[in-house]
Amino acid sequence: MKAVVLALLWLLMPLPARPACDWPLWQQYKAAMMSEDGRIIDHSSAQAITTSEGQSYGLFFALVANDATAFASLLSWTQNNLAQGDLSARLPAWQWGRAREGGWQVLDDNNAADSDLWIAYSLLEAGRLWRRPDYTRLGRELLWRSAAQSLRLMPGLGLGLLPGNAGFDKAQGWTLNPSYLPLPLLARFAGESVVWQDLAASTRRLLLNSAPAGLAPDWILWSANGRPGPGELGSYDAIRVYLWLGLMAPSAPGRAELLAHYGPMLTLTRQAGVPPERVNAATGAAEGTGPAGFSAALLPMLTAVPGFEMVVARQRERLRLNPPAPDAYYDRSLLLFALGWEEQRYRFDEQGRLHVPWEDSCE
Repeated sequence: MKAVVLALLWLLMPLPARPACDWPLWQQYKAAMMSEDGRIIDHSSAQAITTSEGQSYGLFFALVANDATAFASLLSWTQNNLAQGDLSARLPAWQWGRAREGGWQVLDDNNAADSDLWIAYSLLEAGRLWRRPDYTRLGRELLWRSAAQSLRLMPGLGLGLLPGNAGFDKAQGWTLNPSYLPLPLLARFAGESVVWQDLAASTRRLLLNSAPAGLAPDWILWSANGRPGPGELGSYDAIRVYLWLGLMAPSAPGRAELLAHYGPMLTLTRQAGVPPERVNAATGAAEGTGPAGFSAALLPMLTAVPGFEMVVARQRERLRLNPPAPDAYYDRSLLLFALGWEEQRYRFDEQGRLHVPWEDSCE
């Protein structure tokens, strides 16, 4: 009963008095990193690469901003350049850019499973919110292709998601990336098939079992004998684990246990004043200063756990005084996820559905 009341209060929380479709951070993101034909460019790379991750994040941000024109442009570029013209028939290649010979092409045709999920999610929710059955249909087709190619039954875990088609399925076990499994998305997919409901349950087990010190690793090996192998370094991939946990609806299954389990990262941040750049997920040791994007990524979780109000204030001040550069692709992506949530521009409910202010107030 308490969980139901919390969920209702959360959904009824008043939204800020502002134009719901005006999102300056998204406009800045587009201006700095999105080309006219619809690709998100990582300017830190000499090859000016575009990744399926960048496209998937761009699609989600465009949906949150109610920017249907940018969404269509991003989708068209992704489909034509990363999926050989058909996302229903091919998972998108994860990297595209300038080849050594000078031409522009796919540089690595392996897929990135987290990007597949974010693209499918954005299509499903765009179909629902914008009443676009073509988006809904394509999202479902992509989701089923992802299930067929990327899901494996793993002893001691249940269903697991391979990070990509090639290189992660080995005789000794399966290489997994915990940050590739945002639970709000899996909750939405559970409404499409029980397969995804099973993956959500096994993901909660994975998150608890792969972080013995309460610190997320970038990668782990789930061994063929049914146990998580060593996953020591937690850094630029793992920071998203805390972000996704912070974005969960208050009444989402397992949320309280997961927030408590991953509390050590919040404690390390309080002790140092800023998030560490690297942690040893096995021993709990931390070193380095994480970039501004790490401070942004922790904000939703810091806000969700009582007792960290001063830490929240310090991260906000850091972002105000030293924000990521406009073209810093990864840090800016983390910033949009975190500040978009902080400004209540979007929420996920317990079923993983996206709630945005313009559902009712902005055409």
